[in-house]
Amino acid sequence: MQLRAAAAAFALSLLAGTALAAPPKVVSGPGTNETCFKPWSAQTKFFQFAAKPGPYKIALVNGYVGNTWRIQMIKTAKAFAELPEVKKDIKEFKVVSTGTDAAAQLGTIEDFINQGYDAIIVNAVSPTGFDRVIRQANAKGVVIVPFDNQLDTEAVMQVNEDNHAMGVDAANWLLKYTGKKGNLLEVRGVPGNSVDRDRHEGFRETLKAAGGDFKVTEVVGMWATGDSQKVTADAIAVNGHFDGVFTQGGSDGTVQAMIDAKHPFVPVAGEGENAFRKQIAEHSAEGLKGMSYGQSPALVAISIKAAIAALHGDVMPQLVSVPIPIADFTDLKAGVNYFPDLNEQFFADNAFPPCGVAFTAPQIMGQSKENVQ
Repeated sequence: MQLRAAAAAFALSLLAGTALAAPPKVVSGPGTNETCFKPWSAQTKFFQFAAKPGPYKIALVNGYVGNTWRIQMIKTAKAFAELPEVKKDIKEFKVVSTGTDAAAQLGTIEDFINQGYDAIIVNAVSPTGFDRVIRQANAKGVVIVPFDNQLDTEAVMQVNEDNHAMGVDAANWLLKYTGKKGNLLEVRGVPGNSVDRDRHEGFRETLKAAGGDFKVTEVVGMWATGDSQKVTADAIAVNGHFDGVFTQGGSDGTVQAMIDAKHPFVPVAGEGENAFRKQIAEHSAEGLKGMSYGQSPALVAISIKAAIAALHGDVMPQLVSVPIPIADFTDLKAGVNYFPDLNEQFFADNAFPPCGVAFTAPQIMGQSKENVQ
């Protein structure tokens, strides 16, 4: 009898393990808390992961870390994980940045899976190549949540803003202020990332559809102030005058290069850096008609929140849509969507009230950018 009871218990444990060792179920919506976790579209499917008791071991696996956005994102993740209402669900929280090598990032994710982590938040180096680690995660009941640079797959839950739409919006805004001809400068981001690709494609497709006569000069600014400043300066030195600029990041560096080169101010569509918005506010009357869209570093907080909800067994959209915060020279307001007294490098958009995500600069800047081991 004792042997039979032991065998039955072992069989039950195997069944329990099998329940976890599977991809998330595709279920009917609506999902939980749709004011925060809004489905990307009417066609977005819904996932339900097997519920697991907390608190949880969660890791953030970042790739490239050499710009202000990534540093602020890591600090935001740490600040969010320390909030009392979040910390109660977290047993361990680790942060690792692996650089631009996809193999190194995949190896790190695999290590966390093997160490028994419950969820892994990922800012991916590449939109492809994750099939193996996704299978491994499913086999061990691990929730993987890519954000920002999302993956070209519907096999995992992801959180993002629409980067293709950002490129479209930037192009339409420039068309409004430059007309349909002239020389444009496009300052791209980190090569190989889905964000860079999607913004670029949205921008170019919109220009083409407008039927304008443009010469577009492309440079790679790595979404970093120093890099963008250097490549913009080089582009001005080689090409002379530009009639408009689309910069994916390091926008303040792009503008500073124009100032240093004594290039006349022209319309510039750029990212959500507070320094860029300060430049727009200061120089808009001189011709810097700027538009600033925001890929917020606070996406990481929504991704952590989504992972915890998934681990609770809540129904979640496969792709969570986060709204794009946009401001331009006509509606910048000091203390609301830019902060003139803040001199540190900082992205201005960090509040998503429907998700209970709102950070002050001191909360974020007080964190370190270093790995949490």
